Amino acid sequence: MTTWSLRRRPARMLGLLLLVILGFLVLRRVDWSALVPLWLRHRQLGLQAKGWNFMLEDSTFWIFGGSIHYFRVPREYWRDRLLKMKACGLNTLTTYVPWNLHEPERGKFDFSGNLDLEAFVLMAAEIGLWVILRPGPYICSEMDLGGLPSWLLQDPGMRLRTTYKGFTEAVDLYFDHLMSRVVPLQALEDRGIVELLLTSDNKDGLSKGIVQGVLATINLQSTRELQLLTTFLFNVQGTQPKMVMEYWTGWFDSWGGPHNILDSSEVLKTVSAIVDAGSSINLYMFHGGTNFGFMNGAMHFHDYKSDVTSYDYDAVLTEAGDYTAKYMKLRDFFGSISGIPLPPPPDLLPKMSYEPITPVLYLSLWDALKYMGEPIKSEKPINMENLPVNGGNGQSFGYILYETSITSSGVLSGRVRDRGQVFVNTVSIGFLDYKTTKIAVPLIQGYTVLRILVENRGRVNYGENIDDQRKGLIGNLYLNDSPLKKFRIYSLDMKKSFFQRFGLDKWSSLPETPTLPAFFLGSLSISSTPCDTFLKLEGWEKGVVFINGQNLGRYWNIGPQKTLYLPGPWLSSGINQVGASSPFLFPKTPCPPALPGSLPSGWRVCQWVLPPSSSLRTSCWSLSLPAWFPNPLLLTLPPLSTSPGTRTDLSCPPSWALSPQVIIFEETMAGPALQFTETPHLGRNQYIK
Repeated sequence: MTTWSLRRRPARMLGLLLLVILGFLVLRRVDWSALVPLWLRHRQLGLQAKGWNFMLEDSTFWIFGGSIHYFRVPREYWRDRLLKMKACGLNTLTTYVPWNLHEPERGKFDFSGNLDLEAFVLMAAEIGLWVILRPGPYICSEMDLGGLPSWLLQDPGMRLRTTYKGFTEAVDLYFDHLMSRVVPLQALEDRGIVELLLTSDNKDGLSKGIVQGVLATINLQSTRELQLLTTFLFNVQGTQPKMVMEYWTGWFDSWGGPHNILDSSEVLKTVSAIVDAGSSINLYMFHGGTNFGFMNGAMHFHDYKSDVTSYDYDAVLTEAGDYTAKYMKLRDFFGSISGIPLPPPPDLLPKMSYEPITPVLYLSLWDALKYMGEPIKSEKPINMENLPVNGGNGQSFGYILYETSITSSGVLSGRVRDRGQVFVNTVSIGFLDYKTTKIAVPLIQGYTVLRILVENRGRVNYGENIDDQRKGLIGNLYLNDSPLKKFRIYSLDMKKSFFQRFGLDKWSSLPETPTLPAFFLGSLSISSTPCDTFLKLEGWEKGVVFINGQNLGRYWNIGPQKTLYLPGPWLSSGINQVGASSPFLFPKTPCPPALPGSLPSGWRVCQWVLPPSSSLRTSCWSLSLPAWFPNPLLLTLPPLSTSPGTRTDLSCPPSWALSPQVIIFEETMAGPALQFTETPHLGRNQYIK
């Protein structure tokens, strides 16, 4: 068996080794003692591997862990999920750290809100759970590009997960920042990264070599693979503690496939056998959560298959955090070997079926284009990652629209990643994707606009083609084998700022036959405390749903997933704006008693959801809502005066309150209504073999 030193290592181990190196580099620059909580300072030794056992201080320690990804669970529910983990008899939380979410633009870091890693880890410690942190930089995790930021792909020579200079330099800068947050969270004071380091691989990965001085662990799913624990691990690293770092409690789903499930009795049988073999274990996943937004990954071996929005994974807890038969059986098992009574499981969170809603306002994509500013102009197509947007970092997620002019019919061909809907003017003529690379353009007369709306359905998160994950039009687009020129390109990233361009005056009443693609807007009334629910889009075909600035994710009628999880904390009592279109969301801003100050011309002060009878008044401007407008109404203030000596005050009655807003982007066929149900529907079950 090959072993690798720090000087000679396989590319797959790069991130782990950088974690070791950077830990000591950071340590020399910073005194961490003041940052370590007092209750962590009494320990003298971290987790150790001695012989066949893990040791914590002087005691044998068994790791009974479970995976929960903080970025896939609403922050308001972190405590609920962690308490349920503790009540199941587990003692360790395992979580990934997604580089692409934490550094969306080069050098700009986000560890706030749902990405507050430190808060998540400290909450786990407060509840009484140890934490195994998997910092990457590559995490796989069925996540877009395996958690690597897409701006890395701006470099045409980029080689991800290798010692390629462009990659390692970016990792260095990211880890410099990440380690400043991670080191103080260790259970040891003033020692840098000195906790036990380990790798996680399946048999194929381990057969390519291990890292000297780093504990190798293995991933598996069935009792048929248990010989890997008893023989294979021993053969590659000798007498060391055995651990299954990823025991897969279920599996992820792909669009167009079944919903994968694993029988609870099979899970209990395998977990029992692993522990009986003297091995520690981590349940991947204990709670999967949701691929909110566009974070989902994809596979591309024979065919390209993107992952669905739900990351339910048929895990121990459901996507919404409910108990399963697996939970009950595993709680009984771990309780029988814990030696102490387990805490009682928390109560289930309530679910609610709300009344269906019908969209009342509408904005076609073609009408929306004139409010998006000047498009990017280019002689040739530009892929998503290399668009001159977002401070030079390109576009990571969403859609991209290409326009050019043609004067003849013929055969259109090109390399589209991942799915491109082709339009002649505003008429759809079909799709280009991995399998369909040519399409006939019908006979036209005179000047015609050719449009291709391309969706990034998710970058591959695992496999040898991970470097080939640029999205949009890749290379030239040809008509009758001649390359087309002079493109106008629109970045449709569907971020919150994207929707702020569309004030109320841009929308119109929903026509009997809307022109698609389009955005739709409706309202949802909630009279009591908001509860979790599931959005059902019968009659709708393919698109994205937003609520109150939160991207719920994609829907697609090919299944298997038929409902989208909508967490209660993302709703609020009162009128909730609901829209169907490309992600169009207006920022949720509390109604202040006053906003004093001289404001720049054209600055959008706020957007309100108001009852039809209300009036908005300031010292210099007022507006009453006409009776024909639907309830509620999105209202945008006009530019305010900035004349010298002018003081602008904005106030509103205390009874006014903002309510949740929901928006959907539909690509091809709008349904009659949006429905809400208490029960998720993840598709036709298929047992994992």
